Amino acid sequence: MNQDYIKADPWSIIEEGFAAEQVKSSESLFSIGNGAMGQRANFEETYSGETFQGSYIAGVYYPDKTRVGWWKNGYPEYFAKVLNAPNWIGINVFVNGTPIDLATCKVSNYRRELNMQEGWYKRSFNAILKNETEIHVEAIRFLSLNLDEIGAISYKIRVINMDAEVVFEPYLDSGITNEDSNWDDKFWNTTSAEVFGDRAYIEAHTMKTNFKTCTFMQASLHYNNTSIAGVTGASHDTFVSLKYTQNIKKGEELTLIKYGGYTVSRNHDETELKSAANTVLDEVSVIGFDFLLKKQKAAWAAIWDMSDIVIEGDVKAQQGIRFNIFQLNQTYLGTDSRLNIGPKGFTGEKYGGSTYWDTEAYCIPFYMATKDDKVARKLLKYRYNHLEKAIENAEKLGFGNGAALYPMVTMNGEECHNEWEITFEEIHRNGAIAFAIYNYYRYTGDYSYIPEMGLEVLIGIAKFWFQRANYSQSKEKYVILGVTGPNEYENNVNNNWYTNYLAKWCIQYTLEQLLKVKDGYPEDYHRIIGKTKLTTVECERWKKVADEMYFPFDKNYDVYLQQDGFLDKDLVKVADLEKTQRPINQKWSWDRILRSPYIKQADVLQGFYFFEDHFTLGELEKHFDFYEPFTVHESSLSPCVHSIQAAKLGRMEQAYKFYLRTSRLDLDDYNKEVEEGLHITSMAGTWMSIVEGFGGMRIINDKLCFTPQIPKQWETYSFKVNFRNRIIKVRVTANKVTFELIGDREVSIRVNDKKVELIPNKLVVV
Repeated sequence: MNQDYIKADPWSIIEEGFAAEQVKSSESLFSIGNGAMGQRANFEETYSGETFQGSYIAGVYYPDKTRVGWWKNGYPEYFAKVLNAPNWIGINVFVNGTPIDLATCKVSNYRRELNMQEGWYKRSFNAILKNETEIHVEAIRFLSLNLDEIGAISYKIRVINMDAEVVFEPYLDSGITNEDSNWDDKFWNTTSAEVFGDRAYIEAHTMKTNFKTCTFMQASLHYNNTSIAGVTGASHDTFVSLKYTQNIKKGEELTLIKYGGYTVSRNHDETELKSAANTVLDEVSVIGFDFLLKKQKAAWAAIWDMSDIVIEGDVKAQQGIRFNIFQLNQTYLGTDSRLNIGPKGFTGEKYGGSTYWDTEAYCIPFYMATKDDKVARKLLKYRYNHLEKAIENAEKLGFGNGAALYPMVTMNGEECHNEWEITFEEIHRNGAIAFAIYNYYRYTGDYSYIPEMGLEVLIGIAKFWFQRANYSQSKEKYVILGVTGPNEYENNVNNNWYTNYLAKWCIQYTLEQLLKVKDGYPEDYHRIIGKTKLTTVECERWKKVADEMYFPFDKNYDVYLQQDGFLDKDLVKVADLEKTQRPINQKWSWDRILRSPYIKQADVLQGFYFFEDHFTLGELEKHFDFYEPFTVHESSLSPCVHSIQAAKLGRMEQAYKFYLRTSRLDLDDYNKEVEEGLHITSMAGTWMSIVEGFGGMRIINDKLCFTPQIPKQWETYSFKVNFRNRIIKVRVTANKVTFELIGDREVSIRVNDKKVELIPNKLVVV
């Protein structure tokens, strides 16, 4: 049974009624972020119940020393931890001497709302405290998109049944820990905790990585529309607080406004962090809470204007897609090429690192189509900036001559994942990066990235594949041994079809780009050849490996095999598994999983997704029908690829089921783990399920093409894409599709394989 306490609503995530067992799940689901920082939806006031406290600063991490029993040569020294940052949201509240604590008082009319349209989070409740005082609380919180170093809280309290003394104690706390520390290391060192009037600051730096931070706050108290003076402050070690005391009459309301956030040495001179904090606090003091919130609503309106997908006739599907789009924009806005898209974003600590192959395989298409191409280019530049580290990573595993192996998990370009079957063997990640370079040019038409940066990345990757393959005398082909494909339920297998296919394609694509850059960008070509020491002889050797790559194939099933030994398994389909055995990753031993035919996520089908134009529809159908029945979809990245391919095959009911699963993966907690954080990177796959799946959007022969379909559960759906700086709005109903071109240059597209001319600001009906 999936969780179902989240109310269906097209624009908001809503929880009604307080349940302690839901607190940690809701802390994930109601998380907020602005690209520069984020936080789980922890309560502002004291909560003595079970909670997972988490605040995060983009790009700030700790290298937690690797903890493994058997060390292998090539293991990374550390696992990069997304750091729980000093907490700035805390507000202790006392009414007639008793603290507000939802774990110890009687709660009624409890409601949370995350308003995705306007970018704010609100919580309200009634409570009877232990001293019989009855109160009503309403707290609104948001992280500003306009001033991304600051967040704002309005915390209102009304005493219902008596006059009362209310004490507000807003505080900062750097004495925090991570839930997932390997060695219980101290991650932060606090150097100062100070109060100046209505402002307070904690300066702290991370151990080892030495990121300097200033966590800051400013507070003000308001009663009967009047600002109340008389704040006092206290500080010790890792904690600093302000204190306001006010007597109020029964039925009257008291409001604390709190601003807080972080200034970081990544963005400021480390000696000027407190000064930078004061600058942003000065600015927000002039603006005020209400106007800052107004600007927040306008900023989100601009994001939604381009990225919204509107679904009519299916509220749960509408809520699901907007939740996914909202969280992607909270996590990454493309303003900083040093940042990337972590699998949990700002919602939890699991997986560590900020960058996986998810970014290239799933996220870049979303950012290309819903932002301008500069945002996706920054994600590609991020990988170029890490090329030297990728070469070092390959050297640690015994490769040379400039071969590059990009890390499975990274914060700064160094590999920091330490499970041998992933670190050493899940090398297909290299191919996803090369594919993203191809995909970026295919979609944006911006070739300049390749001569400027991309070709060097491609050469490093091609050098790696050449060295990783070896010639099999018995097969008279090149093979790639000892790998893990996208299906992590098979480790250390030989000739994973997807990996071999990527290797062949990467080499061929790199050779094509070498010729293209040589002809069109001779200066860049000579610079790159000089830097990489690439020779004609080496290119010829690459070509031989690509031309003679081995692909396991079975004539009886007429399919490519996921790996050499796939048919040696006991091929019992998922439908024939007892439901009590699912999910197998929680019910079975690893040994049993590895011997089973069960597939965690698209593997062969991932290759058919990337290289759809290399295969016929009949081949896709045959492989889909063979592999999907063995797929348990126990990865968040699985349902979206299968949804797109089911739609391609015209199986809209199956495509819709996969879509609903990917869009509501966290809202309905399919994997029973949402309390650990959200699945941010797979959320881009939800967008792809609609735009590429139902909308059938593709780039074919340099043309934007659509083959639209609609689930029978929907009345209409619509979306916008930015294609080469032309905004195209697509609206699909059961019997027609309309296109609207926003801009000043016409464009030719294809719809159901027929040419359609789009003229600016003119509706075209197909």
